[in-house]
Amino acid sequence: MQNSDNPAASSATSADPDWSQVRETVRMLNLAMARMTHAMRDGDESVDHLSRSFTDMVGHLKFMQDTITQMAEDDTRRDLLAHSTAIRGQVDSAIMAFQFYDRLSQRMQHVSNSLEALSKLVDSPQRLYNPVEWKALQELIRANYTLDSDKQMFEDLLRGKSIEAIMQAATVASSDGDIELF
Repeated sequence: MQNSDNPAASSATSADPDWSQVRETVRMLNLAMARMTHAMRDGDESVDHLSRSFTDMVGHLKFMQDTITQMAEDDTRRDLLAHSTAIRGQVDSAIMAFQFYDRLSQRMQHVSNSLEALSKLVDSPQRLYNPVEWKALQELIRANYTLDSDKQMFEDLLRGKSIEAIMQAATVASSDGDIELF
């Protein structure tokens, strides 16, 4: 007996000859790629605006510091230099945050590209059940990693480690204070 109150239950019990798990999987992968691309584009626009603003601020700050150093030595000059130095430190810290955003953006782009390649593989019946194609996809994904921590996550996943274990290891590694430059 079909439940007419629940459309999902109704469609799940009635056979739709055009329905395909593979096609539905590809659609969901495409949706994920589109959402990530849209989010990254929005983030990039905001970060670009902030980057330009901070670049302008550094120029103005340099002018102010140069002007202050030309002032006669007194408490006001010392205070202004101390405050401008503190501001410069905050600007430098913000610029480092932009570098971390850039790394995040690169990772998200890599995920999007990987999902696209996976979607193409799954969408092709000739490739879907071919282990060589899956190995090629893994090699493509592996080749795009630039950070050692990302490579290690990928290798751990291929060795069958759980996502929870991989994330725990990544959290421990990032809390060690090591910063990986790219």
